[in-house]
Amino acid sequence: MAKKKNKMEGFSKFLNNSVDFTLVITVLLLLSLGLVMVLSASSPTALQKYDKSYYFFVRQLIFAVLGLFGMYFISKIDYRIYQKFYKHAWILSIILLISVFAFGSDSHGAKRWIYITKSLSFQPSEIVKFLIIIFYGGILVKDRDDLGKFWKGLVKHILFLVPIIALLLLEPHVSTSMVIIITCCIMMIMAGCKFWQFLVSGIVAVGGIGSIATVLYMASAKFQEKFQYIVTRFITFTDPWKDATGDGWQIIQSLYAIGSGGLFGAGLGESKQKYLYLSEPHNDFIFSIIAEELGFVGCILVFVLFAVFIWRGVLIAMKAPDMFGSLVAVGITSLVGVQAIINVAVVTSSMPVTGMQLPFFSYGGTALFILLCEVGVLLSISRAGNK
Repeated sequence: MAKKKNKMEGFSKFLNNSVDFTLVITVLLLLSLGLVMVLSASSPTALQKYDKSYYFFVRQLIFAVLGLFGMYFISKIDYRIYQKFYKHAWILSIILLISVFAFGSDSHGAKRWIYITKSLSFQPSEIVKFLIIIFYGGILVKDRDDLGKFWKGLVKHILFLVPIIALLLLEPHVSTSMVIIITCCIMMIMAGCKFWQFLVSGIVAVGGIGSIATVLYMASAKFQEKFQYIVTRFITFTDPWKDATGDGWQIIQSLYAIGSGGLFGAGLGESKQKYLYLSEPHNDFIFSIIAEELGFVGCILVFVLFAVFIWRGVLIAMKAPDMFGSLVAVGITSLVGVQAIINVAVVTSSMPVTGMQLPFFSYGGTALFILLCEVGVLLSISRAGNK
């Protein structure tokens, strides 16, 4: 009896004093709701392709369990150890992105996936997201005294992103490029870089890159062929009904799903758009099924859970015992928040379609595993901050 009591006291101490209990509960709620929605959204597609309605759900569940174990064990590792390897993180990011061109497979006109087995693949860019956060956490701490300067602060650190973004655009993977740029910019501003410098540099960079891209698009047929999909997506965004049975089909079906959900939704499992109207509804457009089945109330619940996640992430960053921990916490929190915002913006036709997953919800085993491991790092920082 005394032994059992000691175990309970140890578990209670782990929850109350070691890690952020609110964050743990929020992650478990997001993960549980995500698994339920993957089961509901994927069943028609799974039944058609594999004759098993639980096919995608079982795979997602396996990676969710593995991810929870990974989250727990990584939360026990002192996050400060990653700071020693921040330079290696940048080099490894380059190697991983180059490996896509050597070993990757084409899918939907892009080369982003490396297949380990016939049924198991991963996107190196998912790992790169975390590695870049570690790199910027380390280098911003090292250069903290120069961060207020334009050349040694802003320009120097932006230049480290150039080869990463260039390799991502060659895949092409515009959405991940956007997420990494925004996340790194948030980290740099939090570290001490001046916001007005970002604003001016951003305007100049967008204008310059836009001009170069326009010239290349007009002059090079190969460039047009590779990036025509971006132009098509912008045209579709402005008027999806112009090509309702072609490029505009996916977003129109998404809007139908969201609109038909009403206040309380059609009920869990009662979506109509998932029956092969909405292509692969368990992936990037799973939020549409959430809106259709759970309604406006369900959407608000999802927003609240993500808001709590961001709130706890910010608190962990504020309580972190050092600058590196604070920046990494900001980076991981921003990564999740930015991806969620972009995904919801896409499925509601508030921005052009991009291949952006909804964290904790969209189908993708390796991506979910990596995300939960990142949460483990966040919990490690919270553990250090609570000591």
